[in-house]
Amino acid sequence: QVQLLESGGGMVPAGQSLTVSCTGSGRTFAFGVYEFGWFRLAPGKEREFVASVDWSGDKTDYADSVKGRFTVSRDSAKSTVNLTMTFLKPEDTGRYYCAAPGAGYAASRSFSKYRFWGQGTQVTVSA
Repeated sequence: QVQLLESGGGMVPAGQSLTVSCTGSGRTFAFGVYEFGWFRLAPGKEREFVASVDWSGDKTDYADSVKGRFTVSRDSAKSTVNLTMTFLKPEDTGRYYCAAPGAGYAASRSFSKYRFWGQGTQVTVSA
């Protein structure tokens, strides 16, 4: 089984930066064979794709709403995926979830393609 644990959420004023992280673990978990996605959920809105990263870290994808402001990266030594968010806006407020499809499967913009999910971490951006 795979466990994903997000951390680093908080409350920041608009224009500031914040990094949220996702650490993977599990008895048979091998970080290098997993790709990852970040999604967010805000009150009254549907779950939204934010970013994804492939197994190598070289291929990334971003929602248009965050492109140029957010950066997704992976740290193999720590089995961690980071989402660095800059120039935050109030509309970035939401609970941010890390997700992984099955081992060897590609990350996607579709949440239905992901098998493992973390509990999420709250990000609140004040105006």
